[in-house]
Amino acid sequence: MDYLPKDPAILVSSVNMLLRDEEFDSLEALCYAFSSDPGDIKAYLLEKGFVWSEQQRQFRPIGYDE
Repeated sequence: MDYLPKDPAILVSSVNMLLRDEEFDSLEALCYAFSSDPGDIKAYLLEKGFVWSEQQRQFRPIGYDE
């Protein structure tokens, strides 16, 4: 993957997969590799209905993040 997708559902899926498969050890490391800002990704996905769960190390739909 050369870049992070713009579509929110595909972005969530890609980020969660890369973290789950241990390609990257943190969201910050993943964002650094793709020249993206973690805060920007969190804000963008929050607008689209997803929240970052630090405990689970993944984006979750709002309401399923607990």
